[in-house]
Amino acid sequence: MLRRTKIVATLGPATDPRNTDEAEYEVLDEIIQAGVDVVRVNFSHGKPEEHLQRVEAVRNRARAHGRQVGVLCDLQGPKIRIAKFKLGKIDLVEGNQFILDAALDQNAGTQDRVGITYPQLPDDVSRGDTLLINDGRIVLWVQEVEANEIRCTVKVGGPLTNNKGINRKGGGLSAEALTDKDREDIKLAAKMKADYLAVSFPRNAADINLARQLLTEAGGTSAIVAKIERAEAIDAIDEIIQASDSIMVARGDLGVEIGDAELPAIQKKLIRQARYANRIVITATQMMESMIENQIPTRAEVFDVANAVLDGTDAVMLSAETAAGKYPAMAVAAMDRVCRHAEKQRIARTSDHRINTEFKEIDEAVAMSAMYAANHLGAKAIAALTESGKTALWMSRISSGIPIYALTSHVETRRKVTLYRGVYPVSFEPISTNHAEVNQEAIDELVRRGTVRDGDLVVLTKGDLMGVLGGTNAMKIVRVGELLNPDV
Repeated sequence: MLRRTKIVATLGPATDPRNTDEAEYEVLDEIIQAGVDVVRVNFSHGKPEEHLQRVEAVRNRARAHGRQVGVLCDLQGPKIRIAKFKLGKIDLVEGNQFILDAALDQNAGTQDRVGITYPQLPDDVSRGDTLLINDGRIVLWVQEVEANEIRCTVKVGGPLTNNKGINRKGGGLSAEALTDKDREDIKLAAKMKADYLAVSFPRNAADINLARQLLTEAGGTSAIVAKIERAEAIDAIDEIIQASDSIMVARGDLGVEIGDAELPAIQKKLIRQARYANRIVITATQMMESMIENQIPTRAEVFDVANAVLDGTDAVMLSAETAAGKYPAMAVAAMDRVCRHAEKQRIARTSDHRINTEFKEIDEAVAMSAMYAANHLGAKAIAALTESGKTALWMSRISSGIPIYALTSHVETRRKVTLYRGVYPVSFEPISTNHAEVNQEAIDELVRRGTVRDGDLVVLTKGDLMGVLGGTNAMKIVRVGELLNPDV
């Protein structure tokens, strides 16, 4: 059974060659063979030349394995952090005072105070606010703000080391979504022809629109992923979804800002809203975090991944598990295994998506009709002859157990559909321009791949004019092995 839910794996030191003389990317080969669909390049770590080298290696190794693997570049965004301590670490005690000092040297932190990377933070907080450090492990209550100092009382203490993130409970920090570093990294993403660009900490649609503008000016064509990490993004979620091509339920910072108990309902809501708006959705953060050190996931992690699949997510993501963990390929294999079993459940194969909605586009109407026909006829496959992948995207919004093959001559489209749930890229360059002959070539390609055989039903969609974007206007139901009508 083909896995419909896609797996995103983060690149890092753990996926690099084990020594500088090693020509073979052994771990990279292993995660590709284990089933990774998209790799994530995390611009929060590493140098530009490292990112370029990793992406080139992924594409080379994917070709060697006869696979298409997409590339998602993830901008760092305005991550607000504490600076560094003189001794590298302190222990905060509940009830003690602690100062976040915007004027302190970045390397001069002590037991009593530490610098911060965002000098405007004192302007954003006031007495009574709660600040959460290191994903909420340290909790500070703001007593008063004076000039550059945020004077706090420790509510939840513990060990604290350098460069940990700061969140304000409830959100509301004014930092812009795109930093100077992000603007340079957008140019880097365009240079490497990334398939997806993830924007961290967007507050509204304007942040997404600016990122798209900068990407276009740099010559990039990546689809834009909005990472939902701020509390205020939830309030603006409709406009953010409409401005984006995809969203990521980034549960780390989001959970800190809105509270962990709120996350499950928010996750389900975000997945539902994104799919209804014909957008892709990725579920991320701590999905199999125990596998950084262990060879098998916890039962809680298995349930987490399975529930995301049942909610309808397009993709589930691994972060440190593959970037820095001991068992990258095992983490991908474990996620693959859980997704496949979750997809056997009926709830993962049925859908009432847009059943009572009027369609505005002809190609969307054809896509929805094709899915309805395929599901009710028991077709073995759906073949979407596509230029941009848009028809396949619309089809993928319908929950189904029938594989959707995006047949296209464009490598960019093949890489982009690697993130669409239940869609599989196929390189297809028809020899003929005759409609019946093109149809037959498409069926022959699926037969050659072992996807269908004589007697199987295939639902095929395409446009009258080959090579025209958004031109899908025809659906044909074909029984494999029967002579196709030369006039259709």
